[in-house]
Amino acid sequence: MADLHDDSLDMFVEFDGDNPDIIKVSAKSRSTAVAGAIAGVICQHDYAEVQAIGAGAVNQAVKALAIAQGYLERDAIDIACKPYFIEVDIEGSERTAVRFRVFPSHKG
Repeated sequence: MADLHDDSLDMFVEFDGDNPDIIKVSAKSRSTAVAGAIAGVICQHDYAEVQAIGAGAVNQAVKALAIAQGYLERDAIDIACKPYFIEVDIEGSERTAVRFRVFPSHKG
């Protein structure tokens, strides 16, 4: 699994082979940078997973999803997302994260 972490963006993206794994968002993440990552992964893999823990991180993730919609609109791609909760282990402590499964949708 290859990892990409950019401290200046405070965003962590994991890739497992040809499949994207998770775009991890923090409260300090720049929503435009996360949006670019979402758009890039959608164009390359047809879906993305975005994960956030805490209100600030969820706020940045939701803003990034809205911005990504605008970025992808230029390519005539409309996206939808399905939010769900998941328990994750952070340094030996179990935390509840919000994950967004992002995928192309049909304009109706």
